[in-house]
Amino acid sequence: MEKRWVYKDEPNQEIVENLSKELNINHYLSTLLIQRGIETFDQAKEFFRPSLSKLHDPFLMLNMDAAVNRLTDAVFNKEKILIYGDYDVDGTTSVSLIYLFLKQFSDQLEFYIPDRYTEGYGISEKGINHAIDRGFKLIIALDCGIRAIDRARQAKEAGIDLIICDHHIPGDKLPDAFAILDPKQKDCNYPFKELSGCGVGFKLLEGFCQQNTIEKEKLFDLLDLVAVSIASDIVPIVGENRILAFYGLKKLNQAPSAGLKSLIEISGKKNEFSISDVVFSIGPRINAAGRLTHAKESVNLLIGDSKETDAFADNLNDRNKERREFDQSITMDALEMIADFKEERKSTVLFKEDWHKGVIGIVASRCIEHYHRPTIILTESKGKATGSARSVDGFDVHSAISECADLLEQFGGHTHAAGLTLPLDNVEKFIDRFEEVVSDRIHPDQLIPKIEIDLDIPLSALTFKTFNVMSQMAPFGPQNMAPVFGTKNVIVDTTPKVIKEKHVKGFLHAENSTRLFEFIGFGMADKLEQLQIGTPFHIAYHLEENNYMGNKSLILNLRDIRFD
Repeated sequence: MEKRWVYKDEPNQEIVENLSKELNINHYLSTLLIQRGIETFDQAKEFFRPSLSKLHDPFLMLNMDAAVNRLTDAVFNKEKILIYGDYDVDGTTSVSLIYLFLKQFSDQLEFYIPDRYTEGYGISEKGINHAIDRGFKLIIALDCGIRAIDRARQAKEAGIDLIICDHHIPGDKLPDAFAILDPKQKDCNYPFKELSGCGVGFKLLEGFCQQNTIEKEKLFDLLDLVAVSIASDIVPIVGENRILAFYGLKKLNQAPSAGLKSLIEISGKKNEFSISDVVFSIGPRINAAGRLTHAKESVNLLIGDSKETDAFADNLNDRNKERREFDQSITMDALEMIADFKEERKSTVLFKEDWHKGVIGIVASRCIEHYHRPTIILTESKGKATGSARSVDGFDVHSAISECADLLEQFGGHTHAAGLTLPLDNVEKFIDRFEEVVSDRIHPDQLIPKIEIDLDIPLSALTFKTFNVMSQMAPFGPQNMAPVFGTKNVIVDTTPKVIKEKHVKGFLHAENSTRLFEFIGFGMADKLEQLQIGTPFHIAYHLEENNYMGNKSLILNLRDIRFD
């Protein structure tokens, strides 16, 4: 699939030169920093040396006083506390964080995760009934609850206090809870708005530590869980999230908690974990239980001790293999259905009654990799059509779905992803209406995948010093992505090799140089015929380090190749 190359704006050259002198680095590195909002020596120092001392005071968050006071009373009066969380990675890590920390001070804790299929997302009626039946007087809801108007009322009428720790956008009306912690709520002056759900739970515990003069090191020991939530929930890795992710990854790589250690071992990865590694290796394994059976399996792993976590990790790994099989099988089905479309479309909406509900969001994303357009995958559940939507960059799929609201029973989500439920009889009408809305709104450029390139750079500037400075910009993720470089007019030295029938690997050099650089192009075996010795081409790539048997070298991980 052809890609658009979009270059980031070049910063003011005077600022580039000044920063290069202050930091003693080349102007390519200065450009990367300025593109990330780093323009002075002091900003660079804070960026390259994240410090836990720079975390914001948790009591700047609206309602933190009330939440910490109520939690303190419950712990020291030995009240029963129910820790309630969503079934995804952010929810299960949130529950595990609160449980592991508070169990040092209380033996009156239980956790509750709703069933994805029988209860659905958020605080459920069944969950509140469970709390009533078991005599809980306090519920801490994590990564959910900001729109739980009815369930908050149910809890209050039963005499249960509800503390909501959420990071989603509130509706027009807030739940009548004992305390709501959500930096996105109106009148909350907390300086950083992009915490994960687990991050909001972390701030509650940080406030608990401050109020009760508990060493924060006890809490910082659990930052590996926070890092996993930040990575898996795809929140921006800037500001406070950068600090939490930096120290959380350090903990994950040096002394992970027992459950995460078991997942690391079962993944087979030997090198240090990055944010990307967490997203593709740890996150799916934690998510697999919630998708196929029940997410309480994931929490049992994350809060378990070393004697039991290996068995839990094996179980999650098996679930993830099952999930992958479902995912691959349904994706193949879906791609065949798209290939059979009789006319050109600007959207994809597919329905099949026996597709597994737990993987349809993943399948929607896979379809977009092949057909770059807003995509909705629907299946049948409880006599209704239910589905997941995924979008392409710059197109608001939630807004497009809202134009079809009269055909739906419910829907929700945000710009890039959404969920929806509708009567089976309305599926065909919805497919046609959604196609009309997308066709009317989408820009032709949005139907072509884009690669955002930070800057053009000559191969001669790719040194270990450049790589070492660049790697200190990690952890990479949303709003601080790993740099993508562009280099024009490079030539292969010899005919590249094809690996596993899909990938291409070889050596290249600049037109005016004989210095060789190794490259690898994943999924680019189809480009082999065009990679002729002596024929110049252009590349977009990540600069990475290859470490084989202790021998380190630089390697270009190609994102795209152009021959014009």
